[in-house]
Amino acid sequence: MEIVTATPFPPVPPLRAAIRDSCRIDESEAVARILAAAALPAEMRDRIAGRARTFVAAVRRERLGKGGIDAFLHEYALSSPEGVALLCLAEALLRVPDAETVDRLIRDKIGEANWESHLGRSESIFVNASTWALMLTGRLLHAEPAEPYLRGALRRFVARSGEPVVRQAVTAAMRILGRQFVIGRTIEEAIEHAREAERHGYRHSYDMLGEAARTAADAARYFAAYDHAIAAIGRSAPDRDIAEAPGISVKLSALHPRYELAQRDRVLPELSPRLLELARHARKVGIGFTIDAEEADRLELSLDLVEWLALAPELAGWDGLGLAVQAYQKRALPVLDWLADLAGRGRRRLMVRLVKGAYWDSEIKRAQERGLDGYPVYTRKVATDVSYLACASRLLAHRAALYPQFATHNAHTVATVLEMAGNRQDWEFQRLHGMGEALYEQIVGPEHLDRPCRIYAPVGSHEDLLPYLVRRLLENGANTSFVNRIVDDKQPIDEIIADPIARLARLPVKPHPRIPLPRDLYGPERKNAAGLDLNDPTTLTALRDGRRGLTAALESGADHCRHRADRRRRARARPERPPAPGGRSGRRQSGGCRSGISAGGAQRPAVGSHPGKRAGRAARSRGRSLREPLRGADGADRPGRRSHDPGRTLRGSRGCRLSTLLRGARAGGFCRTRTLARPCRRAQRDRAARARRLRL
Repeated sequence: MEIVTATPFPPVPPLRAAIRDSCRIDESEAVARILAAAALPAEMRDRIAGRARTFVAAVRRERLGKGGIDAFLHEYALSSPEGVALLCLAEALLRVPDAETVDRLIRDKIGEANWESHLGRSESIFVNASTWALMLTGRLLHAEPAEPYLRGALRRFVARSGEPVVRQAVTAAMRILGRQFVIGRTIEEAIEHAREAERHGYRHSYDMLGEAARTAADAARYFAAYDHAIAAIGRSAPDRDIAEAPGISVKLSALHPRYELAQRDRVLPELSPRLLELARHARKVGIGFTIDAEEADRLELSLDLVEWLALAPELAGWDGLGLAVQAYQKRALPVLDWLADLAGRGRRRLMVRLVKGAYWDSEIKRAQERGLDGYPVYTRKVATDVSYLACASRLLAHRAALYPQFATHNAHTVATVLEMAGNRQDWEFQRLHGMGEALYEQIVGPEHLDRPCRIYAPVGSHEDLLPYLVRRLLENGANTSFVNRIVDDKQPIDEIIADPIARLARLPVKPHPRIPLPRDLYGPERKNAAGLDLNDPTTLTALRDGRRGLTAALESGADHCRHRADRRRRARARPERPPAPGGRSGRRQSGGCRSGISAGGAQRPAVGSHPGKRAGRAARSRGRSLREPLRGADGADRPGRRSHDPGRTLRGSRGCRLSTLLRGARAGGFCRTRTLARPCRRAQRDRAARARRLRL
């Protein structure tokens, strides 16, 4: 398997190059761009503020006494210990395999929290009932330190005997909490639950819950689920206009186990036919087909596949293909420009779902772990809000090429989009299932603004729910979330609907001051280790070229070693030279070694002595350079026998002392190459074996 794609990346047009160049640009520069793109006249900003104030007041007025997940998330926000405990419980409970660990988890997260402080604070019956259940469970699981011994023992006995009941009740409660975000366990159940909302003017885009495929079997299972869902959705809504028909959202990482840019050579030929088959099925039954947004690392590969689908002859003339664009990415505006150009080249109109993004925490942490040169997303939430408005303006400007779909729960954003669109009707809002009902009740339907809204409706069992549930709790449970603030009477309306463009423009420092760049993560103490972005085409190209050069060097070195080994074998095959006349018998003049009698009667140096080394010492003692030629016993220069150059690279056992010693001993005591390197282990073994042979 190739770690880096072997095929070079094709040249990209300027619009695609602009996307790559904007990935991790300086945040101050990116903010300047979105401020310029989102600029609005003063009178338009005044109208937006008035409409947003009306929306917020109506939401607060209509929510009194009603249940719902919005009120629950407000009461148990992530700024409270109880909200954090519920998030941890929701994230871990349904995937714990054994009952004992479940009991300990419930005891830890519920038994120690102060649930009484939330009792009666909400007007929602749903929230108050939940608080009563959590409070009673906590009291059952937690004994007071000063409690009498008998009462404490009785409480512990009831707790132990009731643990199975508590376990089942809390597990069921987490599933109920999860179902607030999931429309059905199966696609048939989801379609049935969606009929009531459709009668009020809503549309739906169904999402089959599930994370990235880890194996080919996972990818095959997700493909079958998507194909079955497309067939079921098509049967439920035949003969509708593509803009009004329901649709399906597809996560590409669920259809291939190695959905990453470094595996581009494998992903494109394997995933393209599967994706085309699903798109053709969606076109046949008359529903929309949207590529869902994922992590920033996967955007390049997703754009390749979207381009391939948009230009596929099998899908020519079909306007049901779409893509989700994340406004919190610095690349959002260039992506929209590229999509408009792609729609023109494919002679179609692309659906574009504009979202703010749900992976902010992981994007920040991943860039810090890798030690990258910046972040792919904005570090301030207000910058994301302004980027969304800039993208909305750009979407509406490309009216002939793009069908805008604005996914938001923010009253100010809704008011801004309505003001920007004017009298245009060829666009829609979107919201998540279980979120933003009170806001969109003022927009959907002929008795209100009569603007269409599509509900993003997740479908799946509780086993597939957890990652989606945690993302929703993180996104909407934070105290900075608009969903949380809109139902909080303590928050002034003017603060909630404050113009994000003006707020961002007033900031003296555009990046968040408490989120340092990845290289400055550890402050002045030390720099963070710099890493490589293996999802950047430029980095992968450099690695591929470097690997190619390294491979060529290794192959050249291997050829060189093979040639030298051949020369050594030929040298061993030649008969030994007779002793040189005059001075070759007895003790050598420059060697000074102990002598041994050879089979032919001539003396030769014993193992352990090194004539070349002694000659080198003599040369140094006479002040000569090690680069001067070694001389034989007769004082004549030995051609080609020069001392070792420390700058040369040693290869194999040819450059070790022991092989040099033995070759020098066999050749009459003259060292061919003098080296300062330590002998390798293989050479040590060769030395020992040859020494034994010499002694014999």
